[in-house]
This record gives sequence, C-alpha cells and structure tokens, in this order.
Amino acid sequence: MMTPKTKIIIVGGGAGGLELATKLGRKNQAEIILVDRNQSHLWKPLLHEVAAGSLDDGVDALSYLAHARNHYFHFQLGSLIDIDRENKTIKLAAIHDKEGQLLVPERQLDFDILVMALGSVSNDFGTAGVKKHCIFLDNPKQAHRFYDEMLNLFLSYSVRHKPDDKINIAIVGGGATGVELSAELYNAIEQLTSYGFEGLDKEALNVTLVEAGERILPALPIRISTAAHHELTKLGVRVLTQTMVTRADADGLNTKSAEKINADLMVWAAGIKAPDFMQQIGGLETNRINQLVVKPTLQTTLDSTIFAIGDCASCPKKEGGFVPPRAQAAHQMATLCYKNILALLEGKELKEYVYKDYGSLVSLSRFSTVGSLMGNLVRGNMMVEGKIARLVYISLYRMHQIALHGYIKTGLMMLVGSINRIIRPRLKLH
Repeated sequence: MMTPKTKIIIVGGGAGGLELATKLGRKNQAEIILVDRNQSHLWKPLLHEVAAGSLDDGVDALSYLAHARNHYFHFQLGSLIDIDRENKTIKLAAIHDKEGQLLVPERQLDFDILVMALGSVSNDFGTAGVKKHCIFLDNPKQAHRFYDEMLNLFLSYSVRHKPDDKINIAIVGGGATGVELSAELYNAIEQLTSYGFEGLDKEALNVTLVEAGERILPALPIRISTAAHHELTKLGVRVLTQTMVTRADADGLNTKSAEKINADLMVWAAGIKAPDFMQQIGGLETNRINQLVVKPTLQTTLDSTIFAIGDCASCPKKEGGFVPPRAQAAHQMATLCYKNILALLEGKELKEYVYKDYGSLVSLSRFSTVGSLMGNLVRGNMMVEGKIARLVYISLYRMHQIALHGYIKTGLMMLVGSINRIIRPRLKLH
C-alpha cells in the first residue's frame, strides 16, 4: 500500500507563493495546493502600469489553473477565513456570483504543512474618508477601476474643457508605487493626445504627489530620492513632502497644515499592512500591522508546520530591524522556504533566511529610470540611471518569469511582447 503524500497548502499566489508552488510542484515529492481569491496572477510591481493603461493585464496575466496543470500542483479558487491548527485545516469562504447566488459553499482543506503568502494591502492608518473616496492599488480590479475613471476624466476634459480647466489627480504616498504612477500618467496623456483626444497636453494635467516624510522614496539612498524628485518636477508633478493627510472627501484631500488639495481622482499608496483578518489568525503571533511573526527559518513562532513568506511575514534581520516588504525579498524567501520544506520532510536541519539587498530601481515610465544596484554586496550603493537602469528594471520581471516558466518559454514571451509593441497601441484604449 502506497504511503499518502504530504499535503502542502500555499495560501496566496503572489510573487513568492506562486514561485514556491511551482518549485514544489516540479519536485513532485508532495501534494501541493495553491489557494488564491483570483483566477490569475499579475506581478504586483506592474499594477501602476495597468492603472495608467500602459500594460494590458489581459495579455500579461497568468492563469493559475493552467499553470498548476503544467507544473504538477493543484489550484483552488477561494478566500481564506480561518486556520484550525489543532485539526490542521484551513477554512475557505463561500463563493458567490455577481448576483449573490451561491456557486461554491464554504470549504475546509486539510494540510500537513501550510505556507502563508498572502502579501499585503494598503494601510490607510484610519484616515477619515480614505476608504470611500480614494482608490487603492492592491490588485488588478482596483487598477482597472483607476484606469476607467482616469479615461473618463480625460474624455470629459477633451470634449468640455475651458482654457483654465485642469485635470487634478492626487496620489498619497511617495514610495515606488506613487512615484511610478505619477510618471505613467504623463505618458498616458501624451499617448491619448496622439490618438486624437483633443485639448489634452502636459499642461492640462495637474498631478500632486503627497508624502508625509521628509522625502519621497524614503527607503532608498537620498541621492536616488533627489534624482527621482527632480525628474518628477521636470515632468510637471507637484511633489509635497512633510505633508500629512488628515481627511479625504469628494473633492480632494485635507492636510494637517489646513491646505486643501483639490482632486478629481485620488489614489492612496501610503504604507502597507497584512489583511485585517490575519490579526492573530489561528492563534498565531502577529504584529501591529497584522503580519505573522516568523523565526529566521520562516516558520511561525508558535507552529513549526506553518511558514510565512513575503509581505505578510514579519521576519527579523540579523543586523536589526525587519525584512522590508519588497518583491526581491518575497523571491528570496520563496527559495529558502522551498529548501526548508524539503529539509523538514527529510528530517534535516532548516536554514535561516538572510536578506540580501540587491538594490532598488524606480521606473519613471518611458521618461527615465533611476536606482541603486548591489545594495549590501559592496560598500554603499552604485547609482544607475537611464537606459542601463531601465534594462536592469525590466530584468527583475524577467527573473520572476524565468522562475515560473524557465528560460525558453520566457524567451518566447519576450519575443511575443516585442511583436505586440509593434502591432498593438502603446496605451490600452478599451
């Protein structure tokens, strides 16, 4: 009689979760189940491009079901609502259609090893009016909402504008998402002008980027932050630092200094947290932003059979502080978690995760790319910009694709992408 395979459930199909499921599926030593609330995967750092229309996720998104079939794991559509550690089960919420009709009832899945890879969502810090009036960019659905509202604004302006009219867009949060989206908006308006939207030009767009800290891109070296600030200002972005938003309402943002920032469209990209339902889920230890506290082996502090990786994990660094919520960290964690799960199955010693900072890059659409390379591999950072930086920025996504598809298929996808750039519009128009 055959011994049943170990059942490993991975909750969350983001960069880390999907890479881990793919690696374990190829190994074929256990039964792997990936759970996600969406049908398809899109690399989260690309969401600002979907929001601005410069990326069509209908082309770039990856079907979980098809990928699971090709890489020897199973996919379950669903949203996690609870973990029962004693019985080693997770509970998934019921699935309903748009009219509220029940499609799939509440389910329970058994596990031997559980990996939480749920990522993060935007943190509004309890600021009044934000949930009602601002758009977050946590998933493709929200990015589509921003795109639709942006396109409607531009269309209305092109038909009805008067000489002194402006399109006012406010973005709260001077991290990578806010900075990159600010630049993409100027690319979008130039492309729409070329496709016949009358009256649209750089002067018609009034983008305000609001940051509560002393500078934008606070996680990066100050010279990178300064370079990005300069480039955004050249484009026409009004960059406000040391500006705290106290309330959002229908026509704009109110600040602590009593300034009103008028806006027709508002985005909130200031800070992250793990989803609220994660707070002490299954009796596990969590921190103030709902992240699961893990040991250096990426196992949760209270249960050695439950791992956490990526943005939903609070992982300490040897030199102090915690691993930052970045795509490169999720990729590194997925690789170590894969090795540690195999070690756990084979009764071997698990290794500790050591964060390696390979630098950071910020793309200002087609206008510029700035960043630092090497991180802690050399003393200080090596600043890069222009075409070299853009090439390296794109290569980060290619590394993610290679982890999922291998070199040959990724090469073919790059070829198709090159062809699409020739035969398709530069901006999504439908």
